Amino acid sequence: MIYSALTAVLFLAVIAVGVVLIVRNILIARSFLGKGKSTGKKIHSAIPLAIIAAGLMLLILIPGSFHTVDAGTVAVVKELGVIKEVESPGTYFDFWLTRKYEKYDAKVQQVDIRMDAYTADAQSMDINMVVQFQIRQDKVEEIALNYGGLEALTNRIQSVAIERTKATLSQYQAEKLIEQRNTISPTVEKEISDAIGDKYYVTFNSAVLTDITFSDAFEAAVEAKMMAQQEKLQAQYENEKKKEQAETALYVAEQEAKALVAKAQAQADAQIATAKAEAESIMLKSVEIARMLGYEVETVNTPVEGAENETVTTYIIKFTTDHDGKDIAEYMKYIEYMSKWDGKLPQVVGDGNGFMITIPGISGGDTESGTKP
Repeated sequence: MIYSALTAVLFLAVIAVGVVLIVRNILIARSFLGKGKSTGKKIHSAIPLAIIAAGLMLLILIPGSFHTVDAGTVAVVKELGVIKEVESPGTYFDFWLTRKYEKYDAKVQQVDIRMDAYTADAQSMDINMVVQFQIRQDKVEEIALNYGGLEALTNRIQSVAIERTKATLSQYQAEKLIEQRNTISPTVEKEISDAIGDKYYVTFNSAVLTDITFSDAFEAAVEAKMMAQQEKLQAQYENEKKKEQAETALYVAEQEAKALVAKAQAQADAQIATAKAEAESIMLKSVEIARMLGYEVETVNTPVEGAENETVTTYIIKFTTDHDGKDIAEYMKYIEYMSKWDGKLPQVVGDGNGFMITIPGISGGDTESGTKP
C-alpha cells in the first residue's frame, strides 16, 4: 500500500509538471511560428514540441496505472512477472508497465458438466450434473503459481468430478441405478468431495446429478418389464382377493350351517322339552286319576347328585286285582275326549243287548266307536 501511495504521488507530480510544460511550450511555439524566424530558430522551436509529445505520452501512460479490484474478486499483483502480493477489493495506482493485476473471481463458481458413462452391466447413459466450489482467498498465490488462472483450476476440478462420477456409477446395475436415482446423488457428492479435499485450494460446496438418461431401447425394455411386474402384481392381488372372497363365503356358509344346526338343535330340544312336559303332565294326570279311583300311590323323592336341596319326585302306582290300571286308561281317554269335544252330543244307537256311543274323532275327524253295556 505504501508503494502504491508513493507511486501515485510521484505520477501526479509528473502529470502536473507535464501539463505546465505543455501549456508553456504551446504558447512559445505559437509565438515563434507567428513571427517567421530563421531556420536555426525553427530548430530551436522544435524543442517545445518534443516536450509536448512527452507530456502527451505521460497522459497516455498514467491512466492505465489505476487498477480497480471489484467486490467479490481478489487480485494477484506481479512485478515484472514475480508475485508480490494479493490485493483485496479497492482501487490502486501502480505503473502498468512494471506491475500487473491478475484478478480471480472469489464468488461461488458453478460448473455445468455433461458426460457419457456406463453401468456395471455395460448400459450407456448420459449424465448431467452441477458442481459448485469457491476458491480460498488465502491460497490465491498458490493457485496462480500452480495453475496460472481460475480457468485451468476449474478444468482440473471438472476432470476430477467426471472421473469420480463415472467410477461411482459404474458400480451399479442399470435397474438398481434407476430405482435409486434419487439417493445416488449424495453418494457421488461425497466421492467428489473426498477426491478434491484440500488439494486444489478451493472449498467444495456441492455436486448434484440433475439428470441420468439411458438409451431409448433400454428405457423401453425397463418400461415393459415394469408393466409386466405391475400386471403380475395385479394378478396376484386379484387372486388374493378371490381367495379372501372364497374364504369369506366359506366362513359365511359355515356360520349359516352352524346357525341351522343350532336352530335344529333348539327345535329338537324344544320338542324334547315339550314331550317331556307333556309326558310329565300325563304322568301327573295319571297319578291324580289313580288316587281318585282308589289306587295306592307311593311318592319317592330322590336327591339330585351335585345339586344341594334339589330332588326328583317319582310316583309308583300299585296295581291289584281290582285295580289293574285299565280304568285309568279309560278315564284318560275320556278326559282327552272332553278336552277336544266340540259341544255336539254323541250319536247313541241301541240294539237288544245294550247301546253304542259314537265318539267324534280326536284327530282328522276320525270316529271311534265303543259299546257300553
